[in-house]
Amino acid sequence: MNNTAARRRAIRRIIAHQSVASQSALVEQLDKAGFDVTQATVSRDLKELGAIKARDDHGNAVYALPAPGGAVDETAVAQALRRVLAEFAETIVPTGNLVIITTPPGAAQVVAGAVDRGGIEGVLGTVAGDDTLLVVVAESIGGWRIAKQLEQIGEVL
Repeated sequence: MNNTAARRRAIRRIIAHQSVASQSALVEQLDKAGFDVTQATVSRDLKELGAIKARDDHGNAVYALPAPGGAVDETAVAQALRRVLAEFAETIVPTGNLVIITTPPGAAQVVAGAVDRGGIEGVLGTVAGDDTLLVVVAESIGGWRIAKQLEQIGEVL
């Protein structure tokens, strides 16, 4: 099967009924369900579905999806943002109404997605490359305030 909508419904079903800790595990489950996909396709699907990594009842990091109607567990979103910033943000530098965040190669998209879903007031959106992302901030808020807030969120306790 190659139908994107059907594949994404299958992803929702799998994540809702199983603990899925990695994209490769999801690729295996989709294969069992008749979908021949690559990890890159699963990665795009998870991003499109708004999937985040959250802790299950046993403390394991697993994929979670927004509830019907678009609501997500705010605690899970906050945990995901904290974890991603702590793990991947190397520098957070404000300039005007922008914040530039550097990451290891390949991690900028992950951080950008977490910031986009983070619900931080004043963040208008992100643009990510391979190892750098740009956070666009409302002029009335200023990049320095958001940079400070991101630093605080990503502090490792």
